[in-house]
Amino acid sequence: METEQIIALILLIIVGLPLLASMFSSSTQLRNALLWVVIFLGGIGIANNWTSIHSSFVQPQASFIGDRIEVPKGPDNHFHLTLMINSVPVDFLVDTGASQMVLTQDDAARVGLDADELSYIGIAYTANGEVATAPVRLDTVDLGDIRDRRVRASVNSGDMDKSLLGMSYLSRFESIEIRQNLLILNR
Repeated sequence: METEQIIALILLIIVGLPLLASMFSSSTQLRNALLWVVIFLGGIGIANNWTSIHSSFVQPQASFIGDRIEVPKGPDNHFHLTLMINSVPVDFLVDTGASQMVLTQDDAARVGLDADELSYIGIAYTANGEVATAPVRLDTVDLGDIRDRRVRASVNSGDMDKSLLGMSYLSRFESIEIRQNLLILNR
């Protein structure tokens, strides 16, 4: 058993035994006292683990320092960025294995691309097999203070959880560096 598992088991015993005893106790005062012990110990447990609890729910944000962007790794072990596409925020998964910037169909509609006008003439080879893609041009793409115009991208015809920020956009940066849990983009 790992140390974290042993600590969790000890906390479960400390919290569980008084709770179990209070269920079988006829004394209201004892039951209330044990309930306060459980609440107190639970608060201590949350306070001691707040960093890991917080990081599980909150996506770390990128830092913009001039033409340098620092992106911390998210709780899912991936890098994420929010770009403004045609003045609409779109969340992207940074994917250096993707050759293009690829929008989901939902994100394409949100940024003003009409699904009826898209021509799915391209093919992308993904982990889920072949999918048709529609080439598009995005009027404006903003990342912090960096603005690009008439950016090539594609819309994926398949189901995607999130839009992908691939190399067609990332190659606009002078350098891309990964230092452990930090992605650094320099323009």
